[in-house]
Amino acid sequence: MTTIGSLSPTHWYNLAADFPEPLPPALHPATREPLRAEDLEALFPRALIDQEMSTERFIAIPEPVREVYAKWRPSPLIRADRLERALGTKARIFYKYEGVSPAGSHKPNTAIAQAWYNAQEGTTRLTTETGAGQWGASLALACSLFGMTCEVWQVRSSYEAKPYRRYQMEVYGSTCHSSPSELTEAGRAILAKDPQTTGSLGMAISEAVEVAVAHQDVHYALGSVLNHVMLHQTVIGQEAIAQLVQAGVEQPDVVFGCAGGGSNLAGLGFPFIGRNLTEGTSSRVVACEPAACPTITQGEYRYDYGDVAGMTPLLKMYTLGADFVPPAIHAGGLRYHGMAPMVSHAVDQGLMDAVAVPQDEAFAAGLIFARSEGVIPAPESTHAVAAAVEHARQAGQGETILIGLSGNGVLDLPAYEAYL
Repeated sequence: MTTIGSLSPTHWYNLAADFPEPLPPALHPATREPLRAEDLEALFPRALIDQEMSTERFIAIPEPVREVYAKWRPSPLIRADRLERALGTKARIFYKYEGVSPAGSHKPNTAIAQAWYNAQEGTTRLTTETGAGQWGASLALACSLFGMTCEVWQVRSSYEAKPYRRYQMEVYGSTCHSSPSELTEAGRAILAKDPQTTGSLGMAISEAVEVAVAHQDVHYALGSVLNHVMLHQTVIGQEAIAQLVQAGVEQPDVVFGCAGGGSNLAGLGFPFIGRNLTEGTSSRVVACEPAACPTITQGEYRYDYGDVAGMTPLLKMYTLGADFVPPAIHAGGLRYHGMAPMVSHAVDQGLMDAVAVPQDEAFAAGLIFARSEGVIPAPESTHAVAAAVEHARQAGQGETILIGLSGNGVLDLPAYEAYL
């Protein structure tokens, strides 16, 4: 019998099976009717479409995907005892560290799966968007392992501020463009309206989707937001559950994960929410988003496009509006106007909480973490660290805190300069 929580999961966990109320369906952008599987065939392989629409509790991880995972999974769960002493907290703090992957973040958990399923259908090239570059680098890595290439549109502010991620993509054999670009109709239209725009993930998605639908041998891959991406990331939380039990912790009191599109947060938090719903545990899961892009805490829960040009399906999600352009904060991976429908539904159903963290507080916490634990968190991860630090300072005796450290910040060191 498959259960939630294994050091080496053989299945992904699908929270859609356990929601008290069904997840609202995605809608076709033209008809506004519930999306059909065939509506997505220009973008994704059939296996991923099936996963996107599935309500099965567990979906088997293909053996070739597990073989690649085994190069770094299970990722370590670490007791942050030095951070505990630095804060003077009575709580126990653990962090699940995804920065050990070859790309330095949690993103390969879904990149490997998506690339493999596409390769099985004979796809040779993928298009995608990326913010800080962690997703673009991860998909480039995955494509290189399965004999494919990818073409990445990176949000302009990050393309200019984070050149090393672009170099990483190119090392893996893929290409990266600044978005918006002159290469697509969507990009040209955006630049005509605002030549100085810093870009957004919504703009980059429009460009990547446009190229994918125009070529029969090209598919699109998304690093967050969609249901199948949330699914693939649940190896994180399943491992964390088993590792905590090994450490003598039956359940954490509170779980903190950074939230942009939702994949890291879902990967860590959904298995804990699943246990709450099916086993009666009571772990609190908290989405930690940037105050500069407060999608959950200030957005509306409604149907909206996932991109600026209106090419994607309409998704029921917390959104700031598809045309919202966030400030050029250092946490480029969290600069998205919407939130994953599954995460949004979990918040709406009262299964998950959310907080907004200012950038200054995030980096201050990142420095505390680096100087106590030795790991430099990615700017995105510092938001979860900051919320956990604030909570830990007032935590009671015996409380257990779990932080999702979604990636390392070695390629983001210039972002820390202003806070030294």
